Amino acid sequence: MAAKIKKGDKVVVLAGKYRGTEAEVTQVLPKDDRVIVKGVNIATKHEKQTATSRGGIVREEAPIHISNVALVGKDGKRTRVGFKTGADGKKVRIERRTGEVING
Repeated sequence: MAAKIKKGDKVVVLAGKYRGTEAEVTQVLPKDDRVIVKGVNIATKHEKQTATSRGGIVREEAPIHISNVALVGKDGKRTRVGFKTGADGKKVRIERRTGEVING
């Protein structure tokens, strides 16, 4: 199945502590149906020192479920994503609210 949300998309968080936050998707994990969003769902981990890293307390983004984010359209409002066959015969993503093609 084609990805509705891709790396680099601007999304808004729909649920949880970071609800209403608009940020960019940095990574998509399709097997787990999860995405990593820049500055959202920050988790603190304690890492052991190794030969290459110093170790200590590390803060990083944890993945959130893809159903808890929505794409932000060109008009700045959240939208659902659909698919359509483009002029060149390729499948393209479209905004459901406006019908415009999503770049990327």
